[in-house]
Amino acid sequence: MKGILGYIRQYFHEANKWVLTICTLFIAILIVLNYSKGLENYLVTHSSLPYAAVSGHWIIYSAAFLLPYTLIYFTKKKALQFSNIAIVCLLISPLLFALKAGIDTTFHFSDIDDWNSYWNTLLYWPVRLLLVFILLFIVQRWLNPDESFYGLKTQPTKWKPYITMLLIMLPLIAIASTQADFLAVYPKMKRVLPLPDGATPSWLYKILFEAAYGSDFISIELFFRGFLIAGFAKWIGKEAILPNACFYCSIHFGKPLGECISSYFGGLLLGIVSFHTRSIYGGLMVHLGIAWLMEAGGYIGNTFLKW
Repeated sequence: MKGILGYIRQYFHEANKWVLTICTLFIAILIVLNYSKGLENYLVTHSSLPYAAVSGHWIIYSAAFLLPYTLIYFTKKKALQFSNIAIVCLLISPLLFALKAGIDTTFHFSDIDDWNSYWNTLLYWPVRLLLVFILLFIVQRWLNPDESFYGLKTQPTKWKPYITMLLIMLPLIAIASTQADFLAVYPKMKRVLPLPDGATPSWLYKILFEAAYGSDFISIELFFRGFLIAGFAKWIGKEAILPNACFYCSIHFGKPLGECISSYFGGLLLGIVSFHTRSIYGGLMVHLGIAWLMEAGGYIGNTFLKW
């Protein structure tokens, strides 16, 4: 844990305080616009944009991601290697994740509506994991054929600091599990409850759902801590961390407000750690652990608290 704390202190000591402040204020403005004016909901469902579910997300992600990089470029352009490949990766990144967020992957699995709904809900995240992996594989083979795949290094990982992070999150999740806005969203499993007739044993279908839900965090870690940190670090170094955190925060605009705000700081923390380790495994363990703890907290809160 001392090593991680050292990474954090070093990052904030070396960071450009003006850029950090402006980016933090900018993402705060986006959060206010989203939660007071319904920014994301308007762009992806009510606007006249073509393919609004994709293009609306692309607008949000581009704003959150490219403004920090614009500031960084004009403050440190002499010290950074913005190669043509780096610029291409920079510009296509919001589009890649917008495709994940907005593409329609509804399939016909059964003539029974309940089962059709269950399997479409279950496969929503694994299909997107496959999509992200394919897109990143194409980018890696096209632009960086000699590089190892983003963050999937095989060196041993020191797990103790990540377990400590999870323990720190436990009381925060417990507090969140008493809040109405949190309980309105979690557990995600409520999307498939009650289970369709014939779903026995029920525990198996519930475990399948939670495993599928967990696969979403593999795609998120691969994209944000693998592609956007490990992939960009060779060109931009530590400057990749702040834009990544802003982008990461913007994908949480549909979540409870507290979760969205904390995702910005979590994005900074996980970005700092993954920059030094060049691996996604520790962050993946933390992310999965938090996700499943929130599922448990939502289940317990909805069982014992009445709103």
